[in-house]
Formats: sequence, structure tokens, C-alpha cells
Amino acid sequence: MANSMTGFARSQALAAPFRLVWEVRSVNHRFLEIGVRLPVELRSLESASRSQVQSALARGKVDCTLTVTRDRDQTSGVELRENVVEDLLSLQERVREMVPDADSLSVAEVLRWHGAVQEVTYESAAVESTVAAALDDALKSLGEARNREGRRLAAAVLERCRGMKAIIAEMRPRIGQAEQRYRSKLVQRLERLAVDADPQRLEQELAQLAQRLDISEEIDRLNSHIDEVEAVLSRDEPIGRRLDFLVQELNREANTLTSKSQDTELTRGAVELKVLVEQVREQVQNLE
Repeated sequence: MANSMTGFARSQALAAPFRLVWEVRSVNHRFLEIGVRLPVELRSLESASRSQVQSALARGKVDCTLTVTRDRDQTSGVELRENVVEDLLSLQERVREMVPDADSLSVAEVLRWHGAVQEVTYESAAVESTVAAALDDALKSLGEARNREGRRLAAAVLERCRGMKAIIAEMRPRIGQAEQRYRSKLVQRLERLAVDADPQRLEQELAQLAQRLDISEEIDRLNSHIDEVEAVLSRDEPIGRRLDFLVQELNREANTLTSKSQDTELTRGAVELKVLVEQVREQVQNLE
């Protein structure tokens, strides 16, 4: 099963009164490169988060970002420090004993007192399980997205493999015809030049030339590599590196085919093959 290395996923979870949001992006890369960005208070969870990504993915440049915000549905994001308020009221009573006409503190004045209220904060230990569960959800969604994209890429590669096989099928019967035409042209050229060539020596030279120009082996190897590409695409494992190698082999054979071909139609077919191989290479670069 082919998986793409490109994808995006987002997940969120509630750790009242905070909302945790993971965003995970991945693009193609030769190896697995992981970037994790966490709020300062949760930096201690970076190693565990990296391990989760490593367990879920094999290749790709993966960026994971966790954002923590106060949930809008929560009634309050602050808490009253009762001991501070009690100390403040005790001080008020002592002041009123000294100054009986002094006004009592209003609620607003009490709340404005330094330390009377504090913002609710979080610690890594309190939200660790929630962070891990939300990241797991994001990675599952990313895996599904990469799988969908991988199926699309695999279909595109298979379509081009069929195109290459069709070109090869057209080229194969022309190989013998091209060799015969080249032989006839060479003999006619010698006749025009009035060269009295030794028939046996001429046959030897023509045989060696035909061998150098024969592209049958390249055609066979191309077919074999295309079959292997199709087989690899059906495997349920990371296949990108194997396909990278096969595309290099396809490109090598297509280049050799182009350089050896002395026939216009065969050369045209070889160029079309190179175009399809390049398209396959671009698709394969995104497969895990």
C-alpha cells in the first residue's frame, strides 16, 4: 500500500479550562525528520511526542505544533486565593479599629489586591495524557490523509507504467526492421563509393555494428523494471526508497536506448519513454 509523505492533520482536546490543538504537517524527505514545537510549560513532553511520531511514520519531514488556549466555553480562567483575601480583610479590621470612620473595601478593590486572584495555569504532568491522546488522533488523521494521497500517486505511476509498456510494445517489432534498413543503407553507400569490400569482412563489420546498435536487451530490462515497479506498489510497507532505485534504473536504460537508437521512430519512442520516466520520478519522490 503506497503512502504519500505529504499531508496535514489537526486535532484538539479539552483539558479544562484549556483547549489543546495539534497541527501536524509533513512533506517529502529522504529520511524521517521531526520538528516538535510546544509551549514553554510543556517542553518536558517533547521527547515523548517525538517517540509517538517515530512509531507512526517512516519517512518525511514532519512538523508538529501544539497550541494551548483558554477554552471559550469555560466560565472562568482565574481562581480566588482565599488565604490572601482573608489576610486582607483581617488587615481591614485592624485599620478600622484604629480609624473607625474608614470606608470598607469594595469587592473590586479586594479583587485588585495583589495576589487576591491568579490565572489558572497548567503543568505538564496534569495534561500529559491529554497531549499524547490528541497527538495520536492527529497522527491517525495524517496517516489517513497520506494514504489517500498515496493511492492517488500510485494510480498515476501505474498509468505511466502502462504508457511505457505500450511504447515498448510498439518499439519491439521495429528493432529488426531498423537494423535491416541500416544495413541496406550502408551497403548502398559502399556501392556509390565504388568500394570493393571483402564480403566476409563486410558481414563481420555489419554483425558487430548490429550488435552495438541492438536495443533488445535495454527493452527487456525496461520491461522487467516496469514489472517490478508495479509489484512494489502493491506491497504493504514503505516503498519509496525501492522505487527511487527502480526509477534510476529506468532512466539509465532509457538513456542508453536513446543513444543507441539509429531509427527515427525508435528514437521518438525512447524520448517518450524518458518523459514518462521523469513523470514517474516526480510522483515517486512523494511516496513513503
